[in-house]
Amino acid sequence: MNPEKPHLENMPDSLPVDISEADVVEAMKEIGGYLDITPGDLREVLRIAHRQARKRIANSVLVKNIMTTTVHAVREDTPLSSVADLMAEHHISGVPVLDYLEKVSGIISERDFISQMGKAKSSSVMGMIAGLMKGKACPAEQLHTRTAADIMTSPVITVRDSMTLFELMELFTSRKINHAPVVDAENRLRGIVSRNDIVRSTLSGMR
Repeated sequence: MNPEKPHLENMPDSLPVDISEADVVEAMKEIGGYLDITPGDLREVLRIAHRQARKRIANSVLVKNIMTTTVHAVREDTPLSSVADLMAEHHISGVPVLDYLEKVSGIISERDFISQMGKAKSSSVMGMIAGLMKGKACPAEQLHTRTAADIMTSPVITVRDSMTLFELMELFTSRKINHAPVVDAENRLRGIVSRNDIVRSTLSGMR
Protein backbone atom coordinates (compact mmCIF):
# COMPACT_ATOMS: atom_id res chain seq x y z
CA MET A 1 0.00 0.00 0.00
CA ASN A 2 1.45 3.35 -1.02
CA PRO A 3 1.79 5.84 1.85
CA GLU A 4 -0.29 8.96 1.63
CA LYS A 5 1.43 12.16 0.58
CA PRO A 6 2.38 14.50 3.44
CA HIS A 7 -0.28 17.03 4.32
CA LEU A 8 0.49 20.36 5.96
CA GLU A 9 -2.81 20.01 7.81
CA ASN A 10 -1.14 17.27 9.88
CA MET A 11 1.49 19.70 11.15
CA PRO A 12 0.88 21.35 14.54
CA ASP A 13 -0.18 24.99 14.27
CA SER A 14 2.12 25.75 17.19
CA LEU A 15 5.21 24.87 15.11
CA PRO A 16 7.54 27.89 15.57
CA VAL A 17 7.40 29.99 12.42
CA ASP A 18 9.71 32.75 11.24
CA ILE A 19 8.23 33.91 7.95
CA SER A 20 11.01 34.77 5.53
CA GLU A 21 10.91 37.06 2.52
CA ALA A 22 11.11 33.96 0.33
CA ASP A 23 7.99 32.60 2.01
CA VAL A 24 6.12 35.80 1.21
CA VAL A 25 7.33 35.74 -2.39
CA GLU A 26 6.21 32.13 -2.78
CA ALA A 27 2.84 33.02 -1.27
CA MET A 28 2.43 35.94 -3.66
CA LYS A 29 3.29 33.67 -6.59
CA GLU A 30 0.67 31.18 -5.48
CA ILE A 31 -2.05 33.81 -5.29
CA GLY A 32 -1.35 34.84 -8.88
CA GLY A 33 -2.11 38.16 -10.46
CA TYR A 34 -3.34 41.02 -8.31
CA LEU A 35 -3.36 44.83 -8.46
CA ASP A 36 -3.68 46.70 -5.17
CA ILE A 37 -3.00 45.00 -1.82
CA THR A 38 -6.21 45.07 0.18
CA PRO A 39 -6.54 43.79 3.77
CA GLY A 40 -8.07 40.64 2.36
CA ASP A 41 -5.20 40.20 -0.11
CA LEU A 42 -2.63 40.71 2.64
CA ARG A 43 -4.37 38.26 4.92
CA GLU A 44 -4.30 35.64 2.17
CA VAL A 45 -0.62 36.33 1.48
CA LEU A 46 0.23 35.91 5.16
CA ARG A 47 -1.84 32.73 5.41
CA ILE A 48 -0.01 31.12 2.52
CA ALA A 49 3.35 32.49 3.68
CA HIS A 50 2.71 30.96 7.09
CA ARG A 51 2.04 27.60 5.44
CA GLN A 52 5.21 27.91 3.36
CA ALA A 53 7.24 28.72 6.49
CA ARG A 54 5.81 25.76 8.39
CA LYS A 55 6.71 23.46 5.51
CA ARG A 56 10.24 24.88 5.27
CA ILE A 57 10.88 24.51 9.00
CA ALA A 58 9.41 21.01 9.19
CA ASN A 59 11.71 19.95 6.37
CA SER A 60 14.77 21.45 8.05
CA VAL A 61 14.32 19.80 11.48
CA LEU A 62 15.60 16.22 11.55
CA VAL A 63 14.80 13.31 13.86
CA LYS A 64 18.34 13.49 15.27
CA ASN A 65 17.54 17.02 16.50
CA ILE A 66 14.56 15.93 18.60
CA MET A 67 15.01 12.24 19.46
CA THR A 68 15.68 10.97 22.97
CA THR A 69 19.11 9.32 23.04
CA THR A 70 18.92 7.85 26.54
CA VAL A 71 16.70 4.87 25.80
CA HIS A 72 15.42 2.20 28.17
CA ALA A 73 15.37 -1.06 26.21
CA VAL A 74 14.83 -4.71 27.12
CA ARG A 75 15.95 -8.06 25.70
CA GLU A 76 13.65 -10.59 24.10
CA ASP A 77 14.08 -12.90 27.11
CA THR A 78 13.35 -10.20 29.71
CA PRO A 79 10.47 -11.33 31.99
CA LEU A 80 7.34 -9.27 31.48
CA SER A 81 7.26 -8.44 35.19
CA SER A 82 10.64 -6.72 34.75
CA VAL A 83 9.43 -4.91 31.64
CA ALA A 84 6.40 -3.61 33.54
CA ASP A 85 8.59 -2.49 36.46
CA LEU A 86 10.91 -0.63 34.09
CA MET A 87 8.09 1.16 32.32
CA ALA A 88 6.42 2.11 35.60
CA GLU A 89 9.63 3.32 37.23
CA HIS A 90 10.59 5.59 34.34
CA HIS A 91 7.04 6.64 33.42
CA ILE A 92 7.36 5.51 29.81
CA SER A 93 4.67 4.05 27.58
CA GLY A 94 6.88 1.94 25.33
CA VAL A 95 10.27 0.20 25.21
CA PRO A 96 12.25 -1.22 22.27
CA VAL A 97 13.10 -4.93 22.40
CA LEU A 98 16.58 -6.11 21.33
CA ASP A 99 17.66 -9.51 20.08
CA TYR A 100 20.89 -11.29 21.00
CA LEU A 101 22.77 -9.23 18.39
CA GLU A 102 21.61 -5.99 20.05
CA LYS A 103 19.39 -5.22 17.07
CA VAL A 104 15.83 -3.92 17.39
CA SER A 105 13.40 -6.80 16.95
CA GLY A 106 10.21 -5.31 18.37
CA ILE A 107 8.61 -2.84 20.75
CA ILE A 108 6.35 -3.24 23.78
CA SER A 109 3.77 -0.62 24.67
CA GLU A 110 1.11 -0.24 27.31
CA ARG A 111 -1.35 -1.29 24.64
CA ASP A 112 0.43 -4.65 24.24
CA PHE A 113 0.07 -5.35 27.97
CA ILE A 114 -3.57 -4.32 28.01
CA SER A 115 -4.35 -6.42 24.95
CA GLN A 116 -2.79 -9.52 26.50
CA MET A 117 -4.38 -8.99 29.90
CA GLY A 118 -7.77 -8.50 28.28
CA LYS A 119 -7.36 -11.70 26.26
CA ALA A 120 -8.36 -9.73 23.16
CA LYS A 121 -11.88 -9.28 24.57
CA SER A 122 -11.08 -5.92 26.07
CA SER A 123 -8.35 -3.58 24.92
CA SER A 124 -8.95 -0.87 27.49
CA VAL A 125 -8.12 -0.29 31.13
CA MET A 126 -11.81 0.16 31.95
CA GLY A 127 -12.55 -3.15 30.26
CA MET A 128 -10.19 -4.90 32.64
CA ILE A 129 -11.61 -3.03 35.63
CA ALA A 130 -15.11 -4.09 34.61
CA GLY A 131 -13.92 -7.70 34.44
CA LEU A 132 -12.33 -7.51 37.89
CA MET A 133 -15.52 -6.08 39.37
CA LYS A 134 -17.38 -9.09 38.03
CA GLY A 135 -15.10 -11.36 40.03
CA LYS A 136 -12.89 -12.59 37.22
CA ALA A 137 -9.34 -13.80 37.92
CA CYS A 138 -6.46 -11.33 37.93
CA PRO A 139 -5.84 -10.47 34.25
CA ALA A 140 -2.08 -10.21 34.83
CA GLU A 141 -1.74 -13.73 36.17
CA GLN A 142 -1.19 -15.26 32.73
CA LEU A 143 1.80 -12.95 32.11
CA HIS A 144 3.91 -14.05 35.08
CA THR A 145 5.88 -16.66 33.14
CA ARG A 146 6.08 -14.86 29.81
CA THR A 147 8.85 -12.74 28.29
CA ALA A 148 9.12 -9.63 26.14
CA ALA A 149 9.30 -11.69 22.94
CA ASP A 150 5.89 -13.20 23.71
CA ILE A 151 3.89 -9.98 23.47
CA MET A 152 6.09 -7.48 21.63
CA THR A 153 4.89 -5.89 18.41
CA SER A 154 7.05 -7.20 15.59
CA PRO A 155 8.11 -6.23 13.01
CA VAL A 156 8.41 -2.76 14.45
CA ILE A 157 8.24 0.54 12.59
CA THR A 158 11.67 2.19 12.90
CA VAL A 159 13.06 5.46 11.59
CA ARG A 160 16.47 6.87 10.72
CA ASP A 161 17.85 10.00 12.35
CA SER A 162 18.00 11.72 8.94
CA MET A 163 14.20 11.69 8.56
CA THR A 164 12.64 15.15 8.58
CA LEU A 165 10.09 16.30 11.13
CA PHE A 166 7.56 16.62 8.30
CA GLU A 167 8.09 12.99 7.25
CA LEU A 168 7.96 11.83 10.86
CA MET A 169 4.62 13.50 11.53
CA GLU A 170 3.18 11.98 8.37
CA LEU A 171 4.45 8.53 9.40
CA PHE A 172 2.95 8.80 12.90
CA THR A 173 -0.37 9.94 11.44
CA SER A 174 -0.62 7.35 8.66
CA ARG A 175 0.52 4.40 10.82
CA LYS A 176 -1.30 5.58 13.96
CA ILE A 177 1.75 5.27 16.24
CA ASN A 178 3.02 7.43 19.09
CA HIS A 179 6.69 6.47 19.19
CA ALA A 180 9.32 4.76 17.04
CA PRO A 181 12.85 3.46 17.69
CA VAL A 182 15.60 5.29 15.83
CA VAL A 183 18.08 2.87 14.28
CA ASP A 184 21.27 2.96 12.21
CA ALA A 185 22.00 1.09 8.99
CA GLU A 186 22.58 -2.11 10.98
CA ASN A 187 19.23 -1.81 12.78
CA ARG A 188 20.99 -1.03 16.04
CA LEU A 189 19.24 1.26 18.48
CA ARG A 190 20.34 4.91 18.46
CA GLY A 191 17.38 6.51 20.20
CA ILE A 192 13.63 6.79 20.30
CA VAL A 193 11.29 9.52 19.09
CA SER A 194 7.74 10.19 20.18
CA ARG A 195 4.91 12.64 19.73
CA ASN A 196 6.02 14.19 23.01
CA ASP A 197 9.44 14.91 21.48
CA ILE A 198 7.73 16.70 18.60
CA VAL A 199 5.64 18.80 20.99
CA ARG A 200 8.64 19.49 23.24
CA SER A 201 10.79 20.68 20.34
CA THR A 202 7.95 22.84 19.09
CA LEU A 203 7.45 24.53 22.45
CA SER A 204 11.19 25.10 22.99
CA GLY A 205 11.46 26.67 19.57
CA MET A 206 8.80 29.22 20.54
CA ARG A 207 10.78 30.54 23.51
